[in-house]
Amino acid sequence: MDSGLNAELDLARQRLKLMIDAAGATCGWEWDIPAKRLTADARFAAITNQDPLVLAQGVSTEHFFNAIHPDDLKRVKLAVAGILGGSALFSREYRLLRDDGGFRWVHASGRALYDDNDEPVKFIGMLVDITEQKRTQERLRIAQVAGGIGTFEYVSGYGTINVSEQFCRLFGLHPAKVLPVRTLNLLIHPDDNPIINLQNPNGFQDESNAEFRITRPDDGAERWLARRGEYVDDIEAEGRRYIGVIFDVTDAKRTQQRLREANQALAERARESIQERNRVWQNSRDLLVVIGTDGVFRDVNPAWSTILGTEPQAVIGSRVLDAVWPEDRDQIRALLKDVIENLHSDLEIRLTHRDGTPRTISWTTSHEGDVVYAYGRDVTIEKEQRAALQETEAQLRQAQKMEAVGQLTGGIAHDFNNMLTGVIGALSVIRRRIAAGRLDELDKFIDAATSSAERAAALTHRLLAFSRRQSLDRQSLDVKQLVSSMEDLFRRTLGEQVELMINIAADTWKAVTDPNQLESAILNLVINARDAMPEGGKLTIETTNAALGEADLAQKESLQPGNYVVIAVSDTGIGMSQATIDKAFDPFFTTKPIGQGTGLGLSMIYGFAQQSGGHVRIYSETGLGTTVKLYLPGSHEDVAAAILDEDPVYVPPRGEGEKVLVVEDDASVRMLVVDVLKDLGYQVIEAVDSNQAIPLLEGKERIDLMISDVGLPGLNGRQLAEIALSNRPKLKVLFITGYAATAASRGDFLAPGMEMITKPFAIDDLAQKVREILTGQAEA
Repeated sequence: MDSGLNAELDLARQRLKLMIDAAGATCGWEWDIPAKRLTADARFAAITNQDPLVLAQGVSTEHFFNAIHPDDLKRVKLAVAGILGGSALFSREYRLLRDDGGFRWVHASGRALYDDNDEPVKFIGMLVDITEQKRTQERLRIAQVAGGIGTFEYVSGYGTINVSEQFCRLFGLHPAKVLPVRTLNLLIHPDDNPIINLQNPNGFQDESNAEFRITRPDDGAERWLARRGEYVDDIEAEGRRYIGVIFDVTDAKRTQQRLREANQALAERARESIQERNRVWQNSRDLLVVIGTDGVFRDVNPAWSTILGTEPQAVIGSRVLDAVWPEDRDQIRALLKDVIENLHSDLEIRLTHRDGTPRTISWTTSHEGDVVYAYGRDVTIEKEQRAALQETEAQLRQAQKMEAVGQLTGGIAHDFNNMLTGVIGALSVIRRRIAAGRLDELDKFIDAATSSAERAAALTHRLLAFSRRQSLDRQSLDVKQLVSSMEDLFRRTLGEQVELMINIAADTWKAVTDPNQLESAILNLVINARDAMPEGGKLTIETTNAALGEADLAQKESLQPGNYVVIAVSDTGIGMSQATIDKAFDPFFTTKPIGQGTGLGLSMIYGFAQQSGGHVRIYSETGLGTTVKLYLPGSHEDVAAAILDEDPVYVPPRGEGEKVLVVEDDASVRMLVVDVLKDLGYQVIEAVDSNQAIPLLEGKERIDLMISDVGLPGLNGRQLAEIALSNRPKLKVLFITGYAATAASRGDFLAPGMEMITKPFAIDDLAQKVREILTGQAEA
């Protein structure tokens, strides 16, 4: 704050002190409370703008309140009521209205006088005009806060005004105490009002506030100045004074101008947005609608006519449900309620076209206030195309399936023709030689027929393994012992060019699986590895444990989290491309030349692993070898595995006249089984199916054993066994199966007293199994 402003503040403080000292020029009143009359002196009358003679004679107390400013009246009345109610003192500042609409500030103080009964009888006080004091305080406050304010004082009828130094600085003039009004008005912009209008007797035309532009003579700059002030009545002498302040508002004006420009720009953008919205609304090819929370259309865009064939005016005011396809209305009623209650929603609704056909509309909605805004896109054609694509894909999958079936049957036909040629040709030669009496060298042809038949049986087992329809004899198996027992077989199979390494982890768990099928699977992997190393190489067989969690499982695998025994067969051969890996488990897919492989090896292993609750994974790169990992469910049971290095040679055991019921729908198989059992000394009863067998089982005739095919027409073998055991609880049962989906796991299929043998089977194996069951040596 500069020295000029400090001097101005000092002057204001001096004026305030003088007015406070002059407060002795007070006026008084006396209020007769019981009579409700007020008397006051002439000064009171002048301040309150009333007739002094009337006040001297006494007036109604309402005159006390008539001149009080409405905003102050309530609190003054409350204070007076306090006096009348017993308060001792009264002290309030308030405003008094003038006839010209102005007001003056006064301070009223008084007290009550009481009678002998302590009842208030008089209310006396004095009134002090504090208008100038209030204004000076306000100027001080403004000057102290703003620091850039000039003060001035003008007396009506004169051509000069008293000014402060800061006032001169704001106008760009040399400091002076008195300035001509005309000089100041010349500095003001002609389009703005003068600081003082000398043509008007009051000068300011009763304006208390004004803003105007000036051109400063010292630097030529244009600035905005603001004037604030009020008229002050001079009670001692005639005339009026105007006391005011002036300050620079250029920055505020510029800010206002920028704000106006910004508002104009915003308004222009708003107008453009509205125009753009209207263009979008009018030209959109998609549906735009406004819906009330009552489910009634408030507005729809012209696209409704294009998409649904009805003019918008005919839709506005109708219910949304009326436009919905009739079959969907019950379902959409609940969805529409959700749309109205929720902030956002996406859904598809079928609407009715004017021609009576449905149109599927995909909607996106938003909720604001009591309306819902919805954007709808016609997806009818997309839905139809999607349905057509799905149908085409289904047809393609069916065609691929039929192609795979054709490939499967073609491969089976090729291999079976080779095998049947060996069987039929050998039997034909045997028949001709027996007819000719040439019985020498018959064993050679018998061996050839037997070999071809065994190859056919092995192919059938592979097909069943691939289709996961073979019967598995699951048990807790010592994998370490099984792999070790097969080492000699591996070495004979691999030959001298392939180095064999077997790494068996000492802590390898037992696996829950079928021993015979696992042997076949490992042997197939070893043979494939050998064939992948035509120039020789190294083959490694390893066993490990794996505890798999969710993160270890691939997306398309059927594995479940758990413990698994892993058997890995690795080679250093030619490897596989990713395309080959993707097809490796397909039936009859092989990279070997025609006649050197059936293409069922890996598919059989895959089917066996899946049926066992495990999986197979292949890791390979072209030229870098292959690793195939077989995952089987792990078991911690300490069960010894019954694995023999070589099958013992049995002499077919004979029966002791036991009676056996044979139920088999295939005549050739039934004849073979019946003749063999009779040759072995058993009594045999035949039945073609369950309908023939049930009366025999319900009869009184002795039956020691029932041999039944699982896949019988009508009631299957397992259902027949349940009926048989209900009548004969101690009856032994031997199932014969070649294909049985329900007998995939023997442990789940067989009950105590039941056994199973898989087709095709050797006669010696059948004889041995029958003897074991009848003597109680077999385990279910």
